[in-house]
Amino acid sequence: MTEILAVFRSRAQAADCNSRLKMNGINAILINTPKEANVGCGLSLKIPKNLLPRAKQIIAGARYSAFYGFFVMKSLYGRTFLSRTN
Repeated sequence: MTEILAVFRSRAQAADCNSRLKMNGINAILINTPKEANVGCGLSLKIPKNLLPRAKQIIAGARYSAFYGFFVMKSLYGRTFLSRTN
């Protein structure tokens, strides 16, 4: 399974972003950031792949200082793999 994550270093900014995305019709899900992202104890948002371009616009417009980046998360045989995406 492949998912898109928006990774934040701040729990408060991740929660704010989640609300902002939902207000704009993007059904994001707030999750703990996987340890594979090497970010610490941040939160991430799972974003539907087809809505990624719109989510990018919203997040860029909000100018979150704790936004770490977008990642593709793949789960394979019980392991999680993350790779940064544009």
